[in-house]
Amino acid sequence: MNHDSYDDSYLADILLSVRTIALVGASPNPARPSNGVMAYLLNRGYRVIPVNPGQAGKEILGQWVYAHLADIPEPVDMVDVFRAPEYLRSVVEETIMIDPRPPVIWGQLGVRDDAAAARAEAAGVRVVMDRCPAIEYPRLVA
Repeated sequence: MNHDSYDDSYLADILLSVRTIALVGASPNPARPSNGVMAYLLNRGYRVIPVNPGQAGKEILGQWVYAHLADIPEPVDMVDVFRAPEYLRSVVEETIMIDPRPPVIWGQLGVRDDAAAARAEAAGVRVVMDRCPAIEYPRLVA
């Protein structure tokens, strides 16, 4: 898939079909974008599970934090990545090892790695990169 642009229908379908989101790189700091996006998604009715090894065992916005995607004890529909682009490949590798496999990986603004996206897509995972669901949701769904 060409990740330079996305059809609105592709993004809207993802936003309307997912219910549970693992947010990798979640921060307890309200000044951090991941915290604001997590709050936004929670307020839109999504179940958001924060993933951050440094915060594991604590809560962010009232949600229990896990160290790794594999530690989450329930199926996840989307992995939302708030990590630097060079970490996307490792998040993809962790994602495709989960059973059941999350059907979507969403890389936040600035998070793009075409080789990692190709790896995810080869494993049957839909990919969005360099976009924010908190920006796309009000534009396409609300």
